[in-house]
This record gives sequence, C-alpha cells and structure tokens, in this order.
Amino acid sequence: MKLEGPSPSTSTAHWTLIDKAVNKIKAKDIIIKSQLLNSQLLTVCFSRKSRISTCARFVSGYFYMDSVTQSFQHRMSVKLWPPIQSTRLMLVERMTKNFITPSFISRKYGLLNKEEAEEDAKKIEEMAFAAANQHHEKDPDGDGSSAVQIYAKESSRLMLEVLKRGPKTQEDEEVKTVDEGSAAVANLFDISGGRREFISGEEAEELLKPLKVPGNSYTRICFSNRSFGLDAAHVAESILLSIKGQLTGVDLSDCVAGRPESEALEVMGIFSLALEGCNLRYLNLSNNALGEKGVRAFGRLLKTQNILEELYLINDGISEEAARAVCELIPSTEKLKVLHFHNNMTGDEGAAAIAEMLKQSHLLEDFRCSSTRVGLEGGVALAEALGSCSHLRKLDLRDNMFGVEAGIALSKSLFAFAGLTEVYLSYLNLEDEGAEALANALKESAPSLEVLDMAGNDITAKGASSLAACIMAKQFLTNLNLAENELKDEGAILIAKAIEDGHDQLNEVDLSTNAIRRAGARLLAQAVVHKPGFKSLNINGNYISDEGIDEVKDIFKSLPDVLGKLDENDPEGEDLDEDAREEDGDVEDEDELESKLKGLEIKLE
Repeated sequence: MKLEGPSPSTSTAHWTLIDKAVNKIKAKDIIIKSQLLNSQLLTVCFSRKSRISTCARFVSGYFYMDSVTQSFQHRMSVKLWPPIQSTRLMLVERMTKNFITPSFISRKYGLLNKEEAEEDAKKIEEMAFAAANQHHEKDPDGDGSSAVQIYAKESSRLMLEVLKRGPKTQEDEEVKTVDEGSAAVANLFDISGGRREFISGEEAEELLKPLKVPGNSYTRICFSNRSFGLDAAHVAESILLSIKGQLTGVDLSDCVAGRPESEALEVMGIFSLALEGCNLRYLNLSNNALGEKGVRAFGRLLKTQNILEELYLINDGISEEAARAVCELIPSTEKLKVLHFHNNMTGDEGAAAIAEMLKQSHLLEDFRCSSTRVGLEGGVALAEALGSCSHLRKLDLRDNMFGVEAGIALSKSLFAFAGLTEVYLSYLNLEDEGAEALANALKESAPSLEVLDMAGNDITAKGASSLAACIMAKQFLTNLNLAENELKDEGAILIAKAIEDGHDQLNEVDLSTNAIRRAGARLLAQAVVHKPGFKSLNINGNYISDEGIDEVKDIFKSLPDVLGKLDENDPEGEDLDEDAREEDGDVEDEDELESKLKGLEIKLE
C-alpha cells in the first residue's frame, strides 16, 4: 500500500518520538546494532537521518496499517503496532543471517550454526514482541510508535547478548537433547515396535498394562502397527476411558489392518467413544482405509476436537465424501498447524472440502495434499484457500493434476508465505507458464527457502530463466530438485550459473533426465563441487557423451561419493528438438556450443 500525502505534523510528531528513544542509546551501540542487524526494521528506528520518505517506506513495506483515516485535507493516521506476521518473520530471518555471517564480534566470541541461530532469533523476536505488546496494552499511544521503539531496542539488546554468549558448547547441546528426549520418551506409550500383527484380548491386557498404573505420566499413546479386533478393542476401551483426561496425543494409525469392514468400523467406533471429549493436540488416523464410513465411525472423537494442532489422514481412502465428512465433523481447525492428506483419492470435489478447512486454519505451518488425484478445479480451490495460511512453512502438493492455471493461481498465494522453507511442487503438469509464475512469486517471497522441488513438470529452457532467477535469490537453499524436465544444456547452464556463487548450504542437486549433454553436465559439476558439505549431484539419465562423463568424473575425483550414478546415461540419446541437431554428423562442436551457452543471461526482473 502506498502512502499519499501524510501531513507534516504527523511525520514530525512520529520522528520526535523516535529521536527521543535514539538519544538514550549510546552512539557506538547505534553503529553496532545497525551493522549487526542489517535490517530495515531496526535501522529505521536507530537512524536519525531518515525522515518522511524512510518512514513511508518502512510503514508501507513492513508494518500493517491497522487503521487509515483521511481528512478533507488528505491527512492520514497510521497505526504502526502490531506488526504483521511477515514483518516478524523477516526480522527473524535477518537476525538468523547475521548470527551465521562472520563479523568482528563473531571473530571474538564465535559463530553460531544455522540451527542454533534460527532458534535464538525466534526466541529473541518473541521476547521483544511480548515486551513491546505489553507496553502497548498498558500505555497505548496514537500510532504505536513507542511499541515499535521497544520492539527494536529489545531485539537489539537480546541479539547482542546472544552474540557475546557465542555458540553453545557440544556439552550443552547433548544435555539439552538428552533432557528433551527423556521427557518425550517418558510421556509416550508406544506399542508399534516389532512386527505387524493381530492382537487378542489377552495380548491387549498384557501390552496395555502400563497404562493401568495409577498416576502414570503418559500424555501420548501410539497403538499403530497392531491390528485390534473387538476383544482387544474392548480391553483398550476401559483403559482409554480412565486416562483420556491426560491425553494430548493419540496415534491410531494402521490399527485395524486386515479386519473385515464391519469389525473394523466397530473397533473404530469403540475407540472413538472411549476418547470422546479428549483435548487432543495430535491425532493420527492414517493407514486405516477409512473412507467416509471410517471417518464417520470416528465421529464422536472428531466432533469434540477444538484445539487440534496436528491431523494426519494419510493413505485412508479419503474420497470427496470422506473429505466432506472430515470438514463437517471437526468443529474447529483454528489451532491446526499440521494437516496431511497424502495418498488418497480426494479428487476435485474433495479438494474443495479441504479448501474450506484451510480457510479456517490461519496458523497452518505444514500442509501435505500429495498424490490425491486433484485436478485443475481442486487445485485452484486449494491454491486460493492457502492464501489464508500466512504461517505456512512447508507445502507439499506433489503428484496431482493441477495444470498451468492451478499453478498460476497458487503463485498468487505464495506471496503470503514469508516463512516458507520447503516447497514440493513436482509432477503437477505446470509446464513453462505455470513454473515461471511460481518461480517469479517465490523469488519475491520465502526469503529462507531451503527446499525447492519442481521435478516432472515439462519445464523447458524457456522456463529455466525465471527458475534460475528465483534460485539465485535463495541463498539458504539446501535441496534443489528439477529432475525429469526438458531443460537441456541451455536450461542446465542457467541453473549452474544461478548456484555457482554463494549457496554455501546447498547439499543436493538433482537434474537427472533433462536431455543434458556434455556442456551442461560439466558446468553443473563445476558449480557445486567446491561447496562446503555438498552431498549429491544427480545428472543420471541424460545424453552426456563419453568424454563428458570422463570430465565430470575428473571434476569429482577427490569426492567420488558426491557424484551420483551415471548408469542410465545415454551418450547416443536423441535430442527431442530435431532442428537443433542433425542426424548425419552435422552436430555442432560441443565446445563451441558450451561457449555460446555460457553467454546466457539470467533474467532478474
């Protein structure tokens, strides 16, 4: 949103407040904080030179204008607090980047690794936000600028503390891991180990005996991998009734395998009745071939779930009717953070029902709806509904039949995902147009993207330029999968150019089955071979000449395990573009071809 005509008095008053805060900070601290954070969010609060234009850019780019009123003289009132979620995520990303970037302070105290940096950055932001919000609630001002100052100062102060603390020692991490692991094990009752088997009533009595111990601390149970018949279910029923008040997590995945439908549905009904009224945060009903009947058999349980944070319905035969039943039965998904529908037969109508759930799942962080037979209409419905899920970190829509239009619809929602770290969009029939739209959207969003999977989408060299521009902007990328497309040498070289500089966290690249020849293979190898911690380059299934194979192997001679297998490469493979290569030996020299292709430019706009 663009600010037009802010009144001079409003700007002056706003910056007077900021000046007062700045005057209380030592000059050297201002310099240190600006250098460390490299963040427009905090730099604006610490800079005394910026005035109206910076304020406008700051507000329009980072803070949600909660209320804007315009007088007859075109004056505007801007509310700076609270910040929108994308602003908060951006601050976390900036702080994380500074924690892992060498500086004069890191030389003295040590450099944090990415995991530790991200964890500390999130804690800092949460603490700073809480302090600022508490101040704002107690003493609200007109535009929230005093809360912004506290948010900035607290973030800076806490960041300096972490930097001076330095990285945690291995001993600290081991103690923390052991403590957390011990607590999780102590609270989880799990009978899923061992071989998959039917259990009788007597066996259930023995297996579930620990749950009958008075005062037990189990808050999560896992009955997966054991097939309960009626006798075993009745044994479990009385036990579940006695402990359901303490349960926060229930895993009933694969708990009726091999049972006749009528018995399986009755067992589900017994579990559902016993657990009715539980305040669960985690529920897993996967691998039970539920269908609509199975979903409704769990209806008593589902109807009482108002605070679910994780719901898994994987490989459950979720048809459109079953999807509607899920949407109908669960009263609230407002707390939902994880929703998985992998490997079902949901279809377009079922996707429309899931989309209704998404519209009410504003806190959703991890959504998986892969291999669900969703086509164009369902893909568009899901794409549009996902626009409501601004907290999304992981998105998996693989192996559906979206097509170009659904890809374009999804690209419009991607701008909402400032915190997206993993995106799986392979085998969606996107083609160049859909892939370009998604790549352009991702380039402008998801600053911390780590995984990009767009394999099997019929992307040609035409779409590679947009992809390359997106990839070049994603410096936190760890895994890139563009397998089974039609990039050829031209596209492969653009991708190589995009990843050759920076991308120090990149460890896996897959461009197998892309009709790549010697030039593209060689430049891809050169682009990744010197990256620290790089693990795997897969360029199998291409058209690399024998000389090209030798060159690539020579590039990786000191790291032979990093180069994937080349057993499916076809040196004599036919180029799909018959106009590009002649059948009778009038093939352009590979070195000349490489020289021409090196001049390709990545379109950054």
